[in-house]
Amino acid sequence: MKQKFYDTAVKQEKAVLVGVITANETEEQEKEYLEELEFLVATAGGITVKSFTQKLQRPDRATFVGSGKLEDIKAFIIEEEIDIVVFDDGLSPSQLRNIENELQVKVLDRNNLILDIFANRAQTAQAKTQVELAQLQYLLPRLTRLWTHLERQKGGIGMRGPGESQIETDRRLILNKIALLKERLRHIDRQNETQRKNRSQMVRTALVGYTNVGKSTIMNMISKSEVFAENKLFATLDTTVRKVVIENLPFLLSDTVGFIRKLPHHLVECFKSTLDEVREADILIHVVDISHPNFEDQILTVNETLKDIGAIDKRIITVFNKIDAFKPEEHQVEQHPEPLTLDDFKHSWMAKNNSPAIFISATKKENLDEFRSLLYNEVKTIHVDRYPYDKLLY
Repeated sequence: MKQKFYDTAVKQEKAVLVGVITANETEEQEKEYLEELEFLVATAGGITVKSFTQKLQRPDRATFVGSGKLEDIKAFIIEEEIDIVVFDDGLSPSQLRNIENELQVKVLDRNNLILDIFANRAQTAQAKTQVELAQLQYLLPRLTRLWTHLERQKGGIGMRGPGESQIETDRRLILNKIALLKERLRHIDRQNETQRKNRSQMVRTALVGYTNVGKSTIMNMISKSEVFAENKLFATLDTTVRKVVIENLPFLLSDTVGFIRKLPHHLVECFKSTLDEVREADILIHVVDISHPNFEDQILTVNETLKDIGAIDKRIITVFNKIDAFKPEEHQVEQHPEPLTLDDFKHSWMAKNNSPAIFISATKKENLDEFRSLLYNEVKTIHVDRYPYDKLLY
């Protein structure tokens, strides 16, 4: 008898991206948003086949895009056998239902995709609890579309009752689970608070920045530890704290989750306990990927998130990373006829206004001694002020 073989490899899902260019956005901005969305899809394990964009004053209330564009997307899905459609913005429950009914494939919005990546990356009990809480809060207003198999939900004579009561039962179960998860997080917070009190003897620094700018690589380089680092979005989800000693000065360095544009608000809320390391740090090391064509926008996104969690007024060291990958042709501004070189940036307002600032390459180990020296001086200033009679330094 001939033996049969089955392919057990996980099939890579084919995705289509959809974005709307509104009145306050440019085509260039939307193109960049979709490139980031494509990176998110790749991080989640999918492959992007095509992107669709449409210019609208505001997204359509019923289907987010116009009916004509939806027909184009549907035709492409059938022709190319697409598995999933991902929208660049959050979809309302009614939009999600209408689009799924029309396209007959799995539909996700940006929020749902980020939650899926977070769920895959969570390692510790705290991160898993936070992700589960965010997922349930996202799911709660979208429950009705999950119960379409209940035929008695249609209404009419002999059709009343069980459908709606099933939804209500499920809603109550989810609300109870949310309350349970919030209590569990409060318990974890109390444990973490006790741990942080034990660390209060040393100056605390925290790495912050946009996702995938090289924070974990810098963490590994400075602390000589093995924090997971990968060229994917949200490679680090759990906060890692390490003791670092430069010359004779010990301090704590923590690596935190990266920020991103259009981060779901309820996700920021759920991860506020993780971001306590940022709020309670003495110095923030803001890592910037200077090789990215729109790194200025990423700086603004990080600053807005820091403002949201109440950490914008802290002492900040700006570290411009990945100078080895910097390409002048990707940094052209209207007021400057020639592409901006790395030296131009070093002498520009960017370096002056974000002072103290340093330009490094963590992977190529360029300017690392200067970075360590800058970090040492900043930590020493706080340490001497806080512990004036510490004999370690004298």
